[in-house]
Amino acid sequence: MKVLIVDDEQHVREGIKLLGMWEQYGIEEIYEAENGEEAIQLMEQYRPEIIFSDMKMPKMDGTQLLEWIQAHHPSSKTVVVTGYDDYHYMRKAIHFGSIDYLLKPVDPDSLNETLANAVNKWKEEEADRKRTKSAYQLLNEMKSVYRDRKLTQLLNGESMEENLSKELGLCHSQHYIVAIARISEQTVAVFQGDRDLAYFAALNIINEILSEQQCGIGFRYLSKKGEIVIIFWDQLAQVETLLVQMYNMLKVTMNISCPMTIGAVVDNLSQLIKSYRHAKQLLLHSNVLDRQENKVYAGEPLADYTLKSLMTYFPAIELAMQTGEIGTLVELVDRIVSDLAENGILPLSQLLQLENEYQVISQRWLKHYHIRVKGLDEIEKRIDSFLDEDGTFQLEKYKERKKREIALFLKKIKRRTQREKGNIIQEIEKYLQANFDRDVKLQELSERFYISREYISRKFKREFHVGISDYLVKIRMEKAKFLLKNSQLKIYEIAEMVGYQDDKYFRKVFKKAVGVTPNEYRAQYMEAI
Repeated sequence: MKVLIVDDEQHVREGIKLLGMWEQYGIEEIYEAENGEEAIQLMEQYRPEIIFSDMKMPKMDGTQLLEWIQAHHPSSKTVVVTGYDDYHYMRKAIHFGSIDYLLKPVDPDSLNETLANAVNKWKEEEADRKRTKSAYQLLNEMKSVYRDRKLTQLLNGESMEENLSKELGLCHSQHYIVAIARISEQTVAVFQGDRDLAYFAALNIINEILSEQQCGIGFRYLSKKGEIVIIFWDQLAQVETLLVQMYNMLKVTMNISCPMTIGAVVDNLSQLIKSYRHAKQLLLHSNVLDRQENKVYAGEPLADYTLKSLMTYFPAIELAMQTGEIGTLVELVDRIVSDLAENGILPLSQLLQLENEYQVISQRWLKHYHIRVKGLDEIEKRIDSFLDEDGTFQLEKYKERKKREIALFLKKIKRRTQREKGNIIQEIEKYLQANFDRDVKLQELSERFYISREYISRKFKREFHVGISDYLVKIRMEKAKFLLKNSQLKIYEIAEMVGYQDDKYFRKVFKKAVGVTPNEYRAQYMEAI
């Protein structure tokens, strides 16, 4: 089982992780999110059974998250964890089906009692769901969804009873071959975004050809989005010819391109996954720039191709981003794309990695400049949008799109920095006031406020007529004069309170700044009152 902890305070998340008796209750994986938006992304990816959630969070609060969970993952068990003993929150928690309500700081006994209750409730409901599901399957054994599920399980290594395999139309043989047909997002778009209809239409054509030859069966592979798997048990020497026929029929009747790859021959059903993995490697190594008429691939994957990482270019990317010169970045994009698609070869796996790393780097820079991060599409969906009607990747359009995205990003940075720099010096001054008791360096200010040390130094001096160091001394001396009015505090104690570990050095600085020693200043004050 899996648990998701949602709280914008890291120490709270760490505390819950530390206090929970996770292994005792069968929890194998624990995920963390800082807000509701991150939680939704993790839930869609990992589908945790138990969620502990704070109520007050940025971006999307606990109430909105609970509402989303109730609508999209109603089987999950939620527990509200909050620092507010408020009936309003309790009512919201109950309304959206939370099983309990814990107050911060979380008590270990209460946490584990609630965890046990959540796990037990989920298991009871899961048992009911399985019974219902089983009954439904018995009534709909021969429906396509059931067939896809059972054949997916078979491919993944689960055994199948002989009578069931016959009902599904699967024949036993001495040898098998697995082939893959990729259903891209462009294919789904042809059916107005109806993914189920796209699979149904493609499988109708594929299985019609297979049925005529009585040599195999095609199904929607449920373990991997975007794939139709075909199991051949006869006419293995004609597999490539049959796949070309399927590819052409799909292209003519529905104007969709479904690249297909052929796996290795295996001896029994339990080895189907080996044939699938071979076909999968062929698919990942297929050249997305290939313009061959029939995108049906057989043989061995590219042996001499080594994936190249965008991270190799990161120092150059970072330097270009810091200078903000669009021309430099445009040249860099051209060089990277040229390197990655050397000799007109760009494997699908390379393109997937490129897009994934591009998104990682983009997110880093967006967060660095505090620019709102939008929800991202899936990697393959972003890539598929650049496939033409023949299934060939349009590299130039992809490259131009990246250039536009970078140009837009630089404009956002420029607008933001121009808007913020007007008030940034006042923010720095407030920061110095709050941190006067320690040595604040220009580098720290530069990293915190995302502007250069030179700019800070120049603007601060223009605004306050002194440098950062002298301004810190000024603040410290004002604090020290206030503290000296308290006759109970010793000089060395005051020195430490205003940021000086050496009271002799403090006395020297005070005398230079104020004109008298700390003791003389205190004496003058006492005489005055």
